[in-house]
Amino acid sequence: MSTAARPSSFGSARAVLLWSGIAVLCAWVLVPIYLVALGAFGGRTGVYQWPKTIFPAGISFEPFLLFLKTEGVAGAFMNSLGAAAVTVILSVLIGAPAGYALARYNFRGKDGYRLLVLLTRAFPLAILALPLTVSFIRIGLYDTVIGVGLVHTVLALPFAALVTQGIFLGVPRELEEAAWVFGCSRPQAFFRIVAPLALPGLAATAVFAFVISWNEVFAASVLTVRHRTLTAYLLTVLAESPLHYRFAGGLLLILPSVIFIFAVRRYLFAIWGISSK
Repeated sequence: MSTAARPSSFGSARAVLLWSGIAVLCAWVLVPIYLVALGAFGGRTGVYQWPKTIFPAGISFEPFLLFLKTEGVAGAFMNSLGAAAVTVILSVLIGAPAGYALARYNFRGKDGYRLLVLLTRAFPLAILALPLTVSFIRIGLYDTVIGVGLVHTVLALPFAALVTQGIFLGVPRELEEAAWVFGCSRPQAFFRIVAPLALPGLAATAVFAFVISWNEVFAASVLTVRHRTLTAYLLTVLAESPLHYRFAGGLLLILPSVIFIFAVRRYLFAIWGISSK
């Protein structure tokens, strides 16, 4: 009987340890977001109140809405969305074919190409700031959302190519060959067979590209003057602002990323075989 009790007690301990780890991880992620939201919606009272309460009194949307009405915030928000959209679209459109080529074809310099892809992230963006600025001024992309999106695409492309390579390696080549046998061309086999199976990886790539673009501040600060993204705008405007305004700006930076991740969550869950329904 004691032998039978041991596996049961061991299983209970593992379950307790698992759920404790999940609780700690959730607290690690959600508590900072909650404190930022408390400072954004609570105004000065919410920021300086101590001790903090789970459901504090005096919470109102008015401080956050007042921040949203600040001149320049709406325009900077739309600029960030535009740059992120350019980054997501180009990262998937360019990174997915590169990943597919790395996964399906053997060509001379393949390993060197993958190394070069990684080396693009080895150089700080600050080194390229002056050449990029001069080049963008010459070709008319300086102080434009598209110019910022192109720079962010360069930052996201290495990850996009390598992640999609791994995803395409996980799609059996036999499925494509079967499609060819039944009359599909290579592009038709890709779009009808491979692309639907690779959607979770493409969704993960899109999320990463969106987060990189949304949170990036250096390139947006250097390459824009009037059409700043939200991060660059907040960096310059909120330095002397009240603390609850800074919390409101932080919450405005967090929310789009969270919403975007939830929008594609079913594809992300599919990577681990988890149903989102």
